[in-house]
Amino acid sequence: MLFEQVTTHTKSRNSFLLACLLTAYSAQASAYNKTGSMMAACNAKPFASTLLPSAMAEKEARAYWLSSKLIRWPGMTSGSKVRLYVSAKGQLKLSKGSKPQGFDKIFTLSEPSTALDSNVAKRYNFTGPGQEYELADADLKQLKSLQQTQAIIATEDSEGRILDYTSLQIAGALDDLYQAASARNDYGASISKPTTRPGNQTQFNLWAPTAQQVSVCLYPDGNSKSNAQLSMQFDSDTGSWHVANKTDLSGSYYTYLVDVLVPGQGLVRNRVTDPYSVSLTTDSQRSYIADLSSSKLKPRGWDEQKLSDKVKNQTDMQVYELHVRDFSINDNTVKPEWRGKYLAFTEAHANGIKHLQALSAAGMTDIHLLPVFDFATVSEANCKTPAIKGRAASEEPQKLATQYADQDCYNWGYEPYHYSAPEGSYATDASDGAKRIVEFRKMVMALHATGLRAGMDVVYNHTAGAGQTTYSVLDRIVPGYYQRLNQLGQIERSTCCDNTATENLMMAKLMSDSVLLWARHYKIDSFRFDLMGHQPRQIMEDMQARLLKETGRQIQFIGEGWNFGEIADGKRFVQASQLSLNGSGIGSFSDRARDAIRGGGHGDAGEGIVKNQGYINGLANRADSRQALLRAADMIRLGLAGSLRQFRMQGFDDQSRQLQEIDYAGQPAGYVSQPGEVVNYVENHDNQTLFDINVYRLPVTTSSADRARIQTLALATTAFSQGVAYYHAGVDILRSKSMDGNSFNSGDWFNRLDWTYNDNYFGTGLPPEKDNAQFYPYIKVLLNNPDIKPSRKDILFSRDQFRDLLKIRSSSSLFRMSNMTDIEQRLHFYNTGSTQNPLLIAAHLNGRQMPGANFASIVYFINVSQQSQTLDVPRGNQAAYVLHPVHRAAEAADQRVALEAKYDTSQGRFTIPALSAVVFIEAE
Repeated sequence: MLFEQVTTHTKSRNSFLLACLLTAYSAQASAYNKTGSMMAACNAKPFASTLLPSAMAEKEARAYWLSSKLIRWPGMTSGSKVRLYVSAKGQLKLSKGSKPQGFDKIFTLSEPSTALDSNVAKRYNFTGPGQEYELADADLKQLKSLQQTQAIIATEDSEGRILDYTSLQIAGALDDLYQAASARNDYGASISKPTTRPGNQTQFNLWAPTAQQVSVCLYPDGNSKSNAQLSMQFDSDTGSWHVANKTDLSGSYYTYLVDVLVPGQGLVRNRVTDPYSVSLTTDSQRSYIADLSSSKLKPRGWDEQKLSDKVKNQTDMQVYELHVRDFSINDNTVKPEWRGKYLAFTEAHANGIKHLQALSAAGMTDIHLLPVFDFATVSEANCKTPAIKGRAASEEPQKLATQYADQDCYNWGYEPYHYSAPEGSYATDASDGAKRIVEFRKMVMALHATGLRAGMDVVYNHTAGAGQTTYSVLDRIVPGYYQRLNQLGQIERSTCCDNTATENLMMAKLMSDSVLLWARHYKIDSFRFDLMGHQPRQIMEDMQARLLKETGRQIQFIGEGWNFGEIADGKRFVQASQLSLNGSGIGSFSDRARDAIRGGGHGDAGEGIVKNQGYINGLANRADSRQALLRAADMIRLGLAGSLRQFRMQGFDDQSRQLQEIDYAGQPAGYVSQPGEVVNYVENHDNQTLFDINVYRLPVTTSSADRARIQTLALATTAFSQGVAYYHAGVDILRSKSMDGNSFNSGDWFNRLDWTYNDNYFGTGLPPEKDNAQFYPYIKVLLNNPDIKPSRKDILFSRDQFRDLLKIRSSSSLFRMSNMTDIEQRLHFYNTGSTQNPLLIAAHLNGRQMPGANFASIVYFINVSQQSQTLDVPRGNQAAYVLHPVHRAAEAADQRVALEAKYDTSQGRFTIPALSAVVFIEAE
């Protein structure tokens, strides 16, 4: 109809009317085409389409936006002719020796006359020297629009030919321009009540300041085609896009269509899930709309449940690290459809939950779950579980595990896809976005019902994908912002995967919002941060303070404070790493005592796997090892003292030093200010289990009974140490992974747990070749030795010994002192210096006038010798020491202690049985 009108009026002299009609027709046709195009994109199989290809490859981004107006180009010197070329549609064409083409606008750059802001200078100190430039003639609106375009900085000769050029890294500009964005707390899809009418509405908010257009695709369920598409409006104050639907869309699904310039590719339309997704459909293809406060998503009793009050101070924590699938996949007392799922924790009479109940009764405080957020590496629809059989050093298990590694239902889960949504493979129906929410909450309720707190292992230091790849979410919304980049603008991968830049305002915001969501809506009690040293200390402290303010609970933070990669030694910011966290109250895992006990370290290679023996598994048996044994004993004492910087101790050279003055691989061995800042452990999910590393290093003739006793000695060092006590699930039942040193993708076979206590799974086949082949010459011999495999009696002994250790630690606050002053005043080591007997660790704890001590004093011993040992200590007040009540109980695991451990008051002499950890008490 419009075309006919236009044809008629072309004969008219009224050219103005003709122009109006043509414009109207064009707009109507454009709107129709746009809507159809958008709907097609909502349902297209590819997740991205290129709307307009780039005219050039952008391989490098060597310049940095320091702020909204300031640019630094490292290596550039003063006096060069430099300009900024801009194209709204990504059509710049620059090459050295030629004049630039395809630009819409040129910004003149000048060298700033004032010094850099100190905060900006500090943030970008890592870039090295270069020349700064300023966009002096650009207003705020232009500066914001500029970030939605293709911009390249170039230096030219007098004729305007390009000498050099580069793209720019954008984080500094976006953080400066959109500071207000971090104050919003409504990102994602939310249900709210409008003030002007009855009923609920659904709001969508997405931070995408570089996007040129954003829409929402709505889907009635997880499989049907989109039935609606909503255009979003841009908020120039925050860089966010928003739209509201007048109905409550709870239970529906959505994705975003983001039109954004992707460097080197052009203007791209990305269909992408929401980084603030609270749930998803199968394999995370669509985000789920839900109000997490709705009663429909809460199990009965959710709001009324009682949270554990076991942890008053961070040092009260005794943590059991557990993988959801490991927990129940092998437990025949769990319903088949619940095995490997969240709901397995709700099976009140199953073997696994009974094991956790017993640990709780003995004093365990927290279960830390390996990743339970949505991760990328398990197919939620089509995963396969291979039928594996094998024994000793047979080849079949590793061949099948390797064949199915990327197809099976197993992975540790350290490949984050969506940080704030529960993982779907642990739900009974991944296609239903509500199921994973409800079932996750039921799991948490079940843990709380046992008296255990629920903790999460969270991974904000990297993403499963970046760029225009399948598992990329953040980088397809704001390309180049969320990931940490190197000096060429390429993504850093020191963590294993695509590193995130938590130093950037909105990545820090995403992390903080996510942690708050888990604490508030899932009642998570504590968090373990994977590779926490890649995150800024200040961000971590701000986040913990926010949780306290908004939840009213003190939620504990611990994490891996390893110092490595592009941010090592504070290159970009003050890290949340071992040496930088003192005084923060945040705990980091300590490798000091861990390596002294186990021997070697995380990077053992070749024959080092056998020869790098530790305090418990070989040094005591070698005639040539006294010096190494003395050093190891001192390092263990250091761990027992909580790795406190200022704690003073006599070393094996007779010198009295603060622990920070003792060298550990070029670092201070003592590195924390308060005991809550250290996490003590001898085994976690990484590397070989304690049992398996001991198989490498103990004399092959060691009996299975002695292997169980030696396992207990290692665990005693953790139980007796000041700080947080951390244990890996199964360490208490001699867990073996059949010598697998990296089982993250080795499937159920190499990660099983046996809650019937009949098997520890040593000698069930060669571990996967990829990460273990270099050790095969040792592994094959050891796996074929039937004398190494423990009996049921050995496993039960180990289980009960561990529970005794938990009871002992829980019995007195002397093992869990919360401040340095108390430890300095109350902990004293016997048997130190050059004349010591290094086979025996001995310490005294003074409990007088200390709340919760329960005993006037405690003396504890760890004897790693195959023979009983005696030690004479200063008689002092001639206290009448007796064995700890746990040792004297009829059900005590190690009956030798009650029979053989003695204290002779007249001589001040203690007698300690071989391979035992013994505690004496002085009653109040």
